[in-house]
Amino acid sequence: MSTTDDPILTTRDAAELLGVAVSTVQLWMESGALPAWKTPGGHRRVRLSAVLALRRQRDGTAPDAGSAYYRPEGTAPCPPAEKESQRLAALAESRLLDSPAEEVFDRLVRLAAQTTDCPIALVTLLTPQRQWFKARVGIDISETPREWSFCSHALAAGGAFVVGDAANDPRFAANPLVVGEPHIRFYAGVPLEDGEGLLLGTLCVLDREPRRLRERELRALRELAAIASEEIQRRR
Repeated sequence: MSTTDDPILTTRDAAELLGVAVSTVQLWMESGALPAWKTPGGHRRVRLSAVLALRRQRDGTAPDAGSAYYRPEGTAPCPPAEKESQRLAALAESRLLDSPAEEVFDRLVRLAAQTTDCPIALVTLLTPQRQWFKARVGIDISETPREWSFCSHALAAGGAFVVGDAANDPRFAANPLVVGEPHIRFYAGVPLEDGEGLLLGTLCVLDREPRRLRERELRALRELAAIASEEIQRRR
């Protein structure tokens, strides 16, 4: 498609076509729901085709083009979440991404770690490029590339996802988080839902040793994830 057939739009142009506020379009661009770039002067620009594709997705008249999200060449693909583009738009609208720490989420990760006796617990949010931690305990980093994330698999599964020994699982054995710091061996995550049932991230626990969760521990993790989901839904 030529530039004439697919003109470059400003954020205001895109907002008018989508019927939303300029600030909403900016959030969609930042989250990756609406592919865009910045000019040398710092102004966001987007192709008409991308705006029309997002409008069709929001109307439910097009397949989910966002399912083929970014991943660097040479890395193993992660499964996309259902309705990836709609999910990314909802994540942008939640305004949780890159927001300050909050006690309600910090408390939930502390409880998750204590309940399951795991040294690491996270509330994660997934963009096309990264996995960002809204709350964390037992780990210093605040995000990872998305292609490293166990949580992408939890979102694709649509429910509780458990890896008993990552080093002996072909999906994760070569993962940088397994072969390097923090040397993850165990993972259990439950997706977090917004009010429309879209999965924005997870509440998850991790250990540096292979292990299993008892049924009561997994049930408690689901309950804590439900509380986190309710907090997200209340805000929206």
